Amino acid sequence: MAGEPQPDCLFCKIVSGEVPATIVRETGTTVAFRDINPQAPTHILVIPRVHHRDAAALAAAEPQIAADILLEAERVAADEKITDTGYRVVFNTGTGAGQTVFHAHAHVLGGRGMQWPPG
Repeated sequence: MAGEPQPDCLFCKIVSGEVPATIVRETGTTVAFRDINPQAPTHILVIPRVHHRDAAALAAAEPQIAADILLEAERVAADEKITDTGYRVVFNTGTGAGQTVFHAHAHVLGGRGMQWPPG
């Protein structure tokens, strides 16, 4: 059920502490941790504590938590000292866009130049 922890979800297991992660920030609604396969010097995932399959589903069901993810992305960027040089926040939605874990999450990327369109 949407919003409920899923027993086979890697990110739900990180939220519960069952799977370790390098956590950099936590709030009542979000957890932020370093990506295990970073694509930039700073690559941190910000996830909701509740389970929704992607950002669109989260925004439809719990818009305040979707907003919390964006607020935390900015706080992560500030903590990582990349706000002045710029950073990117990415939500992949669906396998064709590269989503591999079906628990809503934002990638915060920075610390290097970001090209557009992404390569």
